[in-house]
Amino acid sequence: MIFGGGKKDRDGLKMVIMGPPGAGKGTQSPKIKEKYCICHLATGDMLRSQVAAQTPLGVEAKKIMESGGLVSDEIMVGMIEDELKNNPKCKKGFILDGFPRTVPQAEKLDAMLEKDNKKLDHAVELVIDDNLLVSRITGRLIHPASVPNTDDVTGEPLIQRADDNAETLKKRLATYHQQTTPVVNYYKQKGIWSSVDAAQSPAVVWSSLLAIFDDGSKKKQWQ
Repeated sequence: MIFGGGKKDRDGLKMVIMGPPGAGKGTQSPKIKEKYCICHLATGDMLRSQVAAQTPLGVEAKKIMESGGLVSDEIMVGMIEDELKNNPKCKKGFILDGFPRTVPQAEKLDAMLEKDNKKLDHAVELVIDDNLLVSRITGRLIHPASVPNTDDVTGEPLIQRADDNAETLKKRLATYHQQTTPVVNYYKQKGIWSSVDAAQSPAVVWSSLLAIFDDGSKKKQWQ
């Protein structure tokens, strides 16, 4: 086994996971959560649960969304802080997925953690070539049809459908890179950024993640 318990179990694992749609965050995050007994805070899910529970922040966020506005960084950081304080699963640490997306968000997150004498251990980015990702995802969306080359439901050519999805995805990826590059640079300057080649098999990606966490644990022991 690449990772051996001790120090990490005591200190916990506090991390941000980054990556474009389809890079494998949804595959790896539950495995990290289970192995290290930490909570997985996917910001979209967290926002929905706070709104459903009618927490003060959830009520405020709902009003903003219903009026067509964007939920502020302060509300999102407040929700994360609420989870860290009140969710027992977050006692040993957390994986933050979907936040921060901008440098100001990263700065607000750090400031919130510092109030409680905490800081991030890792910011891990799952990296994959855009063209490979597009072919991987559009290939997943096309299903075998009863009539060759046509969609069973609409009768439209599957190739056209895949092109439409590819164009939409390329736009999302362009937005992702535009937003994420400054955040990556922010975490590089902090010395906590690592990248993993997400074009590899999920098992190899998992081994790479374990090696990163194990190396981080060893560095802590010598500090």
